[in-house]
Amino acid sequence: MTPKPKKGMIKRGGWEVTKKLLKAIPFIGPIFTVGFAGNDIKKKGLINGAVHVGLDVTPVVGTAKSLLEIFTGDLIPDKPPKQTATAPSIEQPPALEPNRNQ
Repeated sequence: MTPKPKKGMIKRGGWEVTKKLLKAIPFIGPIFTVGFAGNDIKKKGLINGAVHVGLDVTPVVGTAKSLLEIFTGDLIPDKPPKQTATAPSIEQPPALEPNRNQ
């Protein structure tokens, strides 16, 4: 029997759940949302991050979205991580052997 993948609240760390709960508080939540806006925009990209923050700041919508995301995960996905380009390896020419005929 293979273990099922963990989803929702169990999968994420405690800090992610704490951020979602702070954002869900009706009048205090928008203050935390603005504070986390830079990080959210960096993770999701400019357009998706701005939509994410805009929805979180809206009083009733933000609370409902944050409570939903605690159990289901992010509705707006993060941007894919950048792949770092590795420098091509330069092969060293074989070492020259001393000429023994001279």
